Amino acid sequence: MFITDIRKEFYDVVVNQRVALLVSSEIDALCACKILQALFHCDQVQYTLVPVTGWQDLGTAFLEHKEQFRCFVLINCGANVDLLETLQPEEDSIFFICDTHRPVDVVNVYNDTQVKLMIKQDDDLGVPSYDDIFRDEEEEGGNDSGNESDGGSEPSGKRRRYDEGEVERRIERQRATREWEARRREILFDYEQYEYHGTSAAMVIFELAWVLTKDTKDMLWWAIIGLTDQLVHDKITHMKYVTDIATLQRHVSRHNHRNEDEDNSLSIDCMRISFEYDLRLALYQHWSLFESICNSSYTSCNFKLWSMHGQKKLQEFLADMGLPLKQVKQKFNSMDMSVKENLREVIEESSNKYGMKDIRIQTFGVHFGFKNHFLASDVVHATAALLESTEKDDSPGDNFIKALDCLSRSNLERLHGGIDLAKKKLMAIQQTVASCICTNLILSQGPFLYCYLLEGTPDVKLFSKPMALTLLCKYLLKAFVRSTRNKRCKLLPLIIAAPMDVEKRTVIVLGIPPESETSDKKNFFGRAFEKAAESTSSRTLHDHFDTSIIELKMEDRTKFLDALITLLS
Repeated sequence: MFITDIRKEFYDVVVNQRVALLVSSEIDALCACKILQALFHCDQVQYTLVPVTGWQDLGTAFLEHKEQFRCFVLINCGANVDLLETLQPEEDSIFFICDTHRPVDVVNVYNDTQVKLMIKQDDDLGVPSYDDIFRDEEEEGGNDSGNESDGGSEPSGKRRRYDEGEVERRIERQRATREWEARRREILFDYEQYEYHGTSAAMVIFELAWVLTKDTKDMLWWAIIGLTDQLVHDKITHMKYVTDIATLQRHVSRHNHRNEDEDNSLSIDCMRISFEYDLRLALYQHWSLFESICNSSYTSCNFKLWSMHGQKKLQEFLADMGLPLKQVKQKFNSMDMSVKENLREVIEESSNKYGMKDIRIQTFGVHFGFKNHFLASDVVHATAALLESTEKDDSPGDNFIKALDCLSRSNLERLHGGIDLAKKKLMAIQQTVASCICTNLILSQGPFLYCYLLEGTPDVKLFSKPMALTLLCKYLLKAFVRSTRNKRCKLLPLIIAAPMDVEKRTVIVLGIPPESETSDKKNFFGRAFEKAAESTSSRTLHDHFDTSIIELKMEDRTKFLDALITLLS
């Protein structure tokens, strides 16, 4: 059931309990987890933190902890399946779910005792009404059997007439039941057809902190990063992003106003959050401007930097801005102050001439003391790179702890390390996109586009991770839409497959909706993948919390794709 009063129905319940925190391995969940940890520290709540990467992990974590805990808090996992069916818990276990995945499973919505959903009601949820999807079966069964047994003592003629009426009534009931079931299937299909994302979990937990009057600037910064993660990984519409930014901007103004009178506003280790109208260039303040323009999907796709013509266009663009190449190619921090002062305005002016009208976007920046300045998107890229690091043989658990660490302002070294990893990742994505476009690796399969990364591809290990593969897939589709002349292909969704585990011979498969300005970011591939796997008996593993990402045996790839083509045609 949905929680209406998050303080009374969630926090006041868990504050006296030992809590198991099961947190999905994604940035928004990490941020929500940081805020909740800070609240638990305030009130000395005992908790155990368990990172989970998929459904199997979640099941294992629950089995390990179900004896010691009664309260389970699930962050960004658990809302989009029937949780009680999946975990089979005891009757005294309670699950508090704060999850952005939509649609929310109807059984979770209408379970009043064990499943409590911390989900914003103003998201357009469209949950079917109770009577449309549940009905009392027992009454019908009871009526039928009762009438038959009564009939035994009646005279035979009377009984026949009685039976005829009863048979008709029963046929009528069965017909009504069949109609109801067909209608129910239709309603559930419409409701569960598309997967999409709702309000950031970090924002929901931050609102709890605000209601408890325990919100700090750090918590507000984590809420901002949670929302920015949804923008960077393209999970929400631009309209939703702007609406949520406005909500957070009010909180930022409140905190800044509160601190104006305090003495620490200029101390060395103070923290200052500011609303900024900044450039859509990845990590440009920690890189050179030139490399940032080359490796950001927005500018790279607009200039078509994978072609000679695109490279020439970029040089013209830099000349139009009047910035010396020497300045543009050195680290941003080392650029002349005279160049940096009105850099954003200069870039915006030239971008307008080159058709990049929305190169600036509403976002937030943070200053730690005098020296360190980060944009929210910088932290998202750094955290994602640490979370999916393939540099050393660290376990997912180790990466989770490192990513969690880099969100603390006491750990700026780790954040800078994450930014360096993120640069390598963005360069790998840019090079892979260029080689896929230049070698025509994207094929039109009829109802969708398809790209398979071969085993020998450089950095292919990086793309066995869901977030990196998602970024690559979105970037690749944008680039393809810019470079193709085929109008029909511009309207198609894209499926990408990359080697996952060479020894087990599995591939990771991901589908994204078509690229368009007005896209509602709803993804239909989750359902399609399930149906295709079912109809061909392909060996698939639907383990990710996002249903549009699956693992598949290499040998089954061809028949799985053929089934998808048939299904979506």
